[in-house]
Amino acid sequence: MQSNTFPHVRIFSDGACSGNPGPGGWGTILQFTDAAGTLHEKELSGGEAQTTNNRMELLGAIHGLEQLKTPCDVVITTDSRYLVDSVTKGWVYGWQKKGWKKSDNKPALNVDLWERLLPLLQKHQVTFHWVKGHAGHPENERCDALAVAERLKFD
Repeated sequence: MQSNTFPHVRIFSDGACSGNPGPGGWGTILQFTDAAGTLHEKELSGGEAQTTNNRMELLGAIHGLEQLKTPCDVVITTDSRYLVDSVTKGWVYGWQKKGWKKSDNKPALNVDLWERLLPLLQKHQVTFHWVKGHAGHPENERCDALAVAERLKFD
């Protein structure tokens, strides 16, 4: 399948946590341009009273992908090295193959979320793009603000 046969969607996501673990939030922006050239944007956010930063980073991407009803060509932009490297370097697939054990034979973390994410990565053609956090990237900054606002609900 060629990626140009699928709708192109941009997902921006970020997570925030006060303490690790502690109260946290995630923020996501979905963007797509329709056939008429009109940009459509949707913001999502949520949080948990007791969580970790990596869980919030994963949930941002998961909730964004779960919004897509048909297979799409997706670029996920995030400042999470954990998310990007785990997928693009194949770590998560190795953990899964080894019964969710890491190379040091310790249990992989966040298995429940990886099990939600992996089928979504199979459904869609996903490319990951890492950006430095808090470096002025407009959508990343907005996602951070959404995540922090959710985190603050638990303070």
